[in-house]
Amino acid sequence: MLKERLQLLISAEQRKRLEDEARRTGRSVGALVREAIDAQLGTATRHERLRAVEEIAALRGVYLPLEELESVIAEERERATAKSG
Repeated sequence: MLKERLQLLISAEQRKRLEDEARRTGRSVGALVREAIDAQLGTATRHERLRAVEEIAALRGVYLPLEELESVIAEERERATAKSG
């Protein structure tokens, strides 16, 4: 559930582009802004990312080939984008 409100100033051109995209995709301007924030900054906190790196570094054993790992990452990104849309 969304609880925080943010007010920001944008140019008339930025607003037009947001509104055009919202109309084209059937999403709200707010949803587009939230998606852009997540795409730029990610959804995990710095602490969560550091913990993940530490857990990966501690792994022992068999690893996925790079191509398969990239495929898994792409699928998870698509799933996260679909959830936020």
